[in-house]
Amino acid sequence: MKRAVAALALLLVSAPWLVAQESKPVPKDSLRVSIPGCSKNSIFTAGRRTADQPGSVDVQEGMRFHMNGPKAIMADIKKRQGSMIEITGLVRKGQLAPEGLKLGGVTISPGQPPSPGGGTAGVPVAQQVQIDVESWRQISGQCRSK
Repeated sequence: MKRAVAALALLLVSAPWLVAQESKPVPKDSLRVSIPGCSKNSIFTAGRRTADQPGSVDVQEGMRFHMNGPKAIMADIKKRQGSMIEITGLVRKGQLAPEGLKLGGVTISPGQPPSPGGGTAGVPVAQQVQIDVESWRQISGQCRSK
């Protein structure tokens, strides 16, 4: 009887922890990714993948992400600027794969449409990938400073 009560008490004490470990379901158009790298303000730059910190998706080193997330998480990440961290969050599937056709390491994509008033369309700006940060952790290594 005492063992049953002790087991029940242990289950009740650990139940909130078990529930906290469950993560939100991933929407059909998104992926949950873990990426090592460095942050500066709300921009995260993917770092080199290593054997001990591979991340969960193949992201080119130097790829930039715009981080969105709860204020508490973003404040914690901001405190770690200059240190390597790994962020985990949701990214839309279409944002990670470059659009266009790959030929011999070169991506060929459709050009800019002509501007309505004639003339040039301006300088194209690469759209940053948005990541909804769910968590982060500090990893070994230093960020390069420019």
